[in-house]
Amino acid sequence: MSALTLRLRECPRQRIDLSGFTSDALAGKSLADIQALPLWVGNRQMPAGDLFIIHGHDSDHIRIESESDRLDGIGSGMTRGSIRIQGHAGAYLGRGMRGGEIQVEGDASLFAGTGMTGGLLRIGGNAGDFLGAAIPGERRGLRGGRIEVRGNAGERVGDRQRRGMILIAGNAGDYCGSRMGAGTILVLGQTGANVGFAMRRGTILLTSAPELPPTFNDNGPQDLSVLTLLAKSLPSPFDQIGERGTRVQRWLGDLGHGGQGEVLAWPPLT
Repeated sequence: MSALTLRLRECPRQRIDLSGFTSDALAGKSLADIQALPLWVGNRQMPAGDLFIIHGHDSDHIRIESESDRLDGIGSGMTRGSIRIQGHAGAYLGRGMRGGEIQVEGDASLFAGTGMTGGLLRIGGNAGDFLGAAIPGERRGLRGGRIEVRGNAGERVGDRQRRGMILIAGNAGDYCGSRMGAGTILVLGQTGANVGFAMRRGTILLTSAPELPPTFNDNGPQDLSVLTLLAKSLPSPFDQIGERGTRVQRWLGDLGHGGQGEVLAWPPLT
């Protein structure tokens, strides 16, 4: 059975809410039913078939063909199945995702992975600000599952993260891990200012020296054998941390917020 495929008829002038296009919501629906589903476009609704050329029948495997960054809410609340985006994704990608897999070949916009409790979100390009972070009005960001970014990420990665793992192959912006309560963040590139600002618990792993708030306590070099096990559990390219050994510089903080979080940084490769 061929994957259910959506291809934009034309580049949209307004944002399209695709939060209803998940395997859970489409189960048992005919192709005609799916084409007739109303989608919010700005402040009005239009049938999905007027916006997309839709074909295929396997709603457990959804493919979206789009070069637009105005498709918001893709995979929101999904518990199973897979979504593959050949192109870019808009804001709130995988919001509240509980299971399944989303793969984006291009970039993702703001708040990707916010409120996730399970599943796997892979972004082949760059991610915008607030990756895995809490949206305004919510107290928790990423709560489970794993986010992988092959490119760079913006500011406030993992803001208010509570569980789960965020892996970034490129750079991350300012305030990475801010207000973090639990979970793990790994950044293979550079990070901006105020790493771990107001974090209470959790672990941030870096391959470059961090710019920390003054309320972090330098614990000196540590030899942590658990890093070998972590490296073996990660996919490429993140497993390359295994080549860096188990000796890292460790900081505890934020001391202004309980001081139980940790930032670990490997020394530069020689």
